[in-house]
Amino acid sequence: MRNDHTKREMIGHEGMVLLDMIRRLNRKGASGPLGKVIEKTHPADTAWVFRHLNEEERETIFNVVVTTTKIGDFLSELDDAVMIQLVGRMEPRQLADIVVEMPSDDAVDLLETIGEELAAQIRQFMQKQDLEEVDGLLKYHPESAGGLMSTDFMSLDQQLSVGEAIAIIQEKSSEMEMVFYLYITTEDDKLAGVISLRQLLMNRPERKLKDIMNPHVISVNTDTDQGDVAHAVSQYNILAVPVVDSSYRLVGIVTVDDIIDVIREEATEDFLQMAGAGKDREILLKSTLDNAMLRAPWLFASWVGGVLAMFIITAFEYELAKVLALAAFIPVIMGMGGNIATQSSTIIVRGIATGRVNMNELLRVIFKEMRVGILLGFVYGVFLGILCTLIYQEPPLLGLVVGLSIFVIMAMAATIGTFVPLVLKRFGFDAAIATGPFVTTSIDILGVMLYFYTARFILGL
Repeated sequence: MRNDHTKREMIGHEGMVLLDMIRRLNRKGASGPLGKVIEKTHPADTAWVFRHLNEEERETIFNVVVTTTKIGDFLSELDDAVMIQLVGRMEPRQLADIVVEMPSDDAVDLLETIGEELAAQIRQFMQKQDLEEVDGLLKYHPESAGGLMSTDFMSLDQQLSVGEAIAIIQEKSSEMEMVFYLYITTEDDKLAGVISLRQLLMNRPERKLKDIMNPHVISVNTDTDQGDVAHAVSQYNILAVPVVDSSYRLVGIVTVDDIIDVIREEATEDFLQMAGAGKDREILLKSTLDNAMLRAPWLFASWVGGVLAMFIITAFEYELAKVLALAAFIPVIMGMGGNIATQSSTIIVRGIATGRVNMNELLRVIFKEMRVGILLGFVYGVFLGILCTLIYQEPPLLGLVVGLSIFVIMAMAATIGTFVPLVLKRFGFDAAIATGPFVTTSIDILGVMLYFYTARFILGL
């Protein structure tokens, strides 16, 4: 997405004022003044307003947005589900005119989102040059550096002088995505170095770019996963990263605004999966039935776990009949084990996502969380054991059973909560799926079994 908007994004009270203004103009049918307001408003703010409108308001206001120069940027800011609904009402020729005016990376995102049939109809009305640029990006996986990159970047031959480079920048910078970094290439378009605009202006006009550039460039390959691209940008605090092909030819750049979107999307997916709500980032925009269908498979794991726990408790019916007080501590056993397992899993999943977990030192990470589980299990085991002894004098060793069970279960739960996402990541699976229903359900089952076997052994039942 091109960062050429001069208006800052509205938040809080200003956003509500804008929403009220657009609604009033729409009710009055004042399409002219409404169009002027939209022209002066940042597309992100217009998209925010759009999320708060009803279906009738969206239809009439969108008809005004289409007539403004902000339509392409506005579509890029919308949630996919809303955008698909809106563009489905438009003619392919009209959409083609919008697509060719959008930055190449945003145009590709739109064509990938709207579906193959409509995208094919739009392509029929695009000029050959625009079509070749878009097709060049569509061949890459949408979640790779090639799928994220923009081809509207500034590159300069290393043989140019500073004066020549400045003249080129003055002529072409308005067409480019970002000119804070100037990428220097060889005659065959291979990436040779980088220089900032500030550094360029501080050198004498006759100096060659090859003599002042930094040859050590942080770059990514077209096939690099978007998560790794985001990690590189955040680690080195850069505003853009160049993308090269297998021959080290410079083919595009990924800018920080796209990286922010990637970080937000991947974090949202992780949190949804850890909560057992699937991984669809737009789940709030789904219908009631679709929302339920997305969450049902994840809840099935909890349902199965609950049924298994029920059978396990029933299997120890004899022990419960003799010591009814055992039943009072089942919720505590399951709750403490499930909570510490979820904590450990969440910490590890986020650590993997942010690069703070060293995958080459799995045992060290696991043993550290195990020690945390042992420490917390000891503290809460002692507290609960004392509480149990004070409340239930019979049988005498019930406090020991409860305290020891909490200690062992919390140590085990912290270990499993750490071990499972690390192993999944090691074998190339998404670590986030380990959390939520899967880890907590397994801990519930193991916790109940361990609790009753401990009671049977210590109490001699």
